[in-house]
Amino acid sequence: MHLTHLTDVPTPADIATLSAALDRFNVEATGIDDRRPLAVLIRDPESREPIGGLSGRTSLGLFFVDLFYLPPALRGNGLGAAILREAEKEARARGCRAAVLYTISFQAPDFYRKQGWTVFGEVPCDPPGTSRVFLRKELV
Repeated sequence: MHLTHLTDVPTPADIATLSAALDRFNVEATGIDDRRPLAVLIRDPESREPIGGLSGRTSLGLFFVDLFYLPPALRGNGLGAAILREAEKEARARGCRAAVLYTISFQAPDFYRKQGWTVFGEVPCDPPGTSRVFLRKELV
């Protein structure tokens, strides 16, 4: 009998095992093996450590934005829009036809709308009055 194990601290190896298995399933089902990470990072000029940026992945003709963060001091000067444009350009070069992401209503839905993204759904979450906002953008 297989054992289940509930945890809130899966190891990176645990996640890698699940990701690899799902990737193999998708490749077997579609015959397409094109899943690749995509990141545009902002590094501290002195330490060279990442301090912000965007991470996601491309797969099966879609670009998924997973994380996007800029420190407050770097917001409002067009850097966020430039990062997003660079990621979208690379996704197009990889053959992606569309992009998807979600944000939280108190985060950046208006920023994404200004960049041409369209809301296609919302799911209420906590605290009350807050929601996850799902957006998409055609890349072709």
